[in-house]
Amino acid sequence: MIQAKKKFGQNFLQDKSYINKIIESMPNNDNIIVEIGPGLGDLTEKLLQKNSLVAYEIDEDLCKILKDKFDNLELVCGDVLDSWQTGRLREKKYNLIANLPYYVATNIILKALNDENCENILVLIQKEVAQKFSAECGEKIHSGLSIIAHSVAEVEIKFEIPPTAFNPAPKVMSSVILFKKNRLKYDQDYAKFLKIAFSQPRKTLLKNLSQKYDKEFIKTIFNKINLKENIRPHQVSDKLFYEVFSELKGENENDTTTTNGKSSRK
Repeated sequence: MIQAKKKFGQNFLQDKSYINKIIESMPNNDNIIVEIGPGLGDLTEKLLQKNSLVAYEIDEDLCKILKDKFDNLELVCGDVLDSWQTGRLREKKYNLIANLPYYVATNIILKALNDENCENILVLIQKEVAQKFSAECGEKIHSGLSIIAHSVAEVEIKFEIPPTAFNPAPKVMSSVILFKKNRLKYDQDYAKFLKIAFSQPRKTLLKNLSQKYDKEFIKTIFNKINLKENIRPHQVSDKLFYEVFSELKGENENDTTTTNGKSSRK
């Protein structure tokens, strides 16, 4: 019996009822399926019955097991992030399904959201991470992650999975979350802007943005779109965030100089 490896954050989902629920939550189309981290192949076996499947597994020992178990599986052994260097994981449209460990979950989801060939993302992740991606304006965990996700996809937490469904059992609850993309990719400059905006979530948005941009010009933008100067990042709607970004981007492109690392008007 193979032992789960902590360095890969392995927790194998083996409860068949939850495996079936994942299958039922899959988008219904003819896209190729990409599975990241097939593990022992419990979910893989079900996926092979639906569509063409490509699996990426980083653990060499698990690769040997999967090759012996499935003779009709296209298996890529290695770190999936190494295959994502061009921005596209596959050359054809695909749906991503994965049981993602905490340490790599956010990075992989962002990669998939920005991959124009990835149309749907159905992933099993730590409940806390799922909540961050699905959070709405006003919630304290509303962040740049949720704004980016909602800018390119409909986001829905499908159901939760308790630790007892895994071997070994993790210490936290897990959630299955679905991203149904309605745009090809997100704006990388916008993502950088949001990182600054949420750099200190307990501080005001004005203070955070003033680290990079001219404070007086930000105040002008806030006044123009009726944003209070003491508002905190999690209280700002996705729409207003993009308005602030657009104003700053337009200013930078048209007529700016850099003073002490901050953008300011000439």
